[in-house]
Amino acid sequence: MSNDSYPVKRELDGVYYRVMRGDKPYDLCFSDLTSAERAAFLERLDEAGLKRMCSILADRLRALGDQFDIRLED
Repeated sequence: MSNDSYPVKRELDGVYYRVMRGDKPYDLCFSDLTSAERAAFLERLDEAGLKRMCSILADRLRALGDQFDIRLED
């Protein structure tokens, strides 16, 4: 998984998806997927799944912001 076109594996969000990269399977967090891999994952979710994932991502984003006191400023 050393291909430079792949995002750095950070495991920040906890929403995992199995992808094939080359001939090897990897279980990766949503935020560690390429855009094409994210699109393929999102196509598989129904409305309830999308809502659940949005809630998980919002909770994780909030936790990271709280932990590091991050704020978006103009």
